[in-house]
Amino acid sequence: MTRLSPLRPRRTSHRPGEPVSSPSHRPFRLAAPPVSGFLRPRLIAVCAALTVATFLVFCWGISVGDYPIGLTDVMRALIGSGDPGTLLVVRELRLPRAVIGLLVGIAFAVSGALFQTMTRNPLASPDMIGITEGASTAVVAGIVLGWDGGLGTQTLGLLGALITALLIYTLAWKNGTTGYRIILVGIGVSWICTSATDYLMANGERFQAQASLGWLVGNLNGRTWDQVVPLIVVMALLMPAALILGRLMRTLQLGDDVAAGLGTRVQPVRLALLLTGVGLVAFGTAAAGPIAFVALAAPQIAQRLAHTAWPPPITSGLTGALVVLSGDLVARNLISGMELPVGIVTGVLGAPVLLWLLIRANRAGSGG
Repeated sequence: MTRLSPLRPRRTSHRPGEPVSSPSHRPFRLAAPPVSGFLRPRLIAVCAALTVATFLVFCWGISVGDYPIGLTDVMRALIGSGDPGTLLVVRELRLPRAVIGLLVGIAFAVSGALFQTMTRNPLASPDMIGITEGASTAVVAGIVLGWDGGLGTQTLGLLGALITALLIYTLAWKNGTTGYRIILVGIGVSWICTSATDYLMANGERFQAQASLGWLVGNLNGRTWDQVVPLIVVMALLMPAALILGRLMRTLQLGDDVAAGLGTRVQPVRLALLLTGVGLVAFGTAAAGPIAFVALAAPQIAQRLAHTAWPPPITSGLTGALVVLSGDLVARNLISGMELPVGIVTGVLGAPVLLWLLIRANRAGSGG
């Protein structure tokens, strides 16, 4: 038997009087979004490499300090073995800071991936459209005006972020919402929150302004297990929701009309994405302050590493954790005898990424 080549078109004959089919007469079929987010070998390899790198930087950060500890001793201490002095330094003094850096990096990056996918714009991140600023304003108001009422920064950050997100969603609503309107309204709300924060700091006491400024830069200094536990609970609740929504986000990349035609309930999915992203960034901001550019840069780096059509949540989270832990390690060792806030380092590294995204969007003639 002669086997037909798969690359050679098969000849077909038509009967007289029948129309000849041509590519222009064939019905258009909408291609489904590429299944590029979960089971691709490249994505699995990138996630494995990021996991190993994050773990090594995590242990390296714990080993550095006034009392240096070897990496092998750190790893033994993490599983509960070693001398009492090493266990005390690792598990009680340095581990909470490292865990907060890990979780905050994941929270910011996954939140940024959700917002960028929801709006179909790489410049849309919680720190660009006002969510982070809303959480910051609420926390600074609690510090300066004493409005916390015993709620703590975690609850204040959540309330500020939720109120800001509700305001943005309401102002952007016009027979539904679109990513474009959310971005424009969010930028305006962001500047309002920034002005309110500056006003509060200018009219507060000096020690209140100093405490607010140290938190606003983004800082992991002095973190304890009291800040870790609420963040672990929130991450355990919101990360599964983010992963589930990640499967629904693919149709949003095709546009609202096409997504609705494929059976996706666009507005409920967008609202769920908004609430999940707000929860992640709110508790992350309350735990470590608004660490700059992590939510913006990490998803874009992850998307290019994984070579996907949108920022994958898992890869974005691992990239964000690596960025925050590496930035904190650099901040602690850049100047001898001085620990810089991690937000300064991430801001210096993230600003070129923002400029590159702006230049790329300008060349493409659009914002996305």
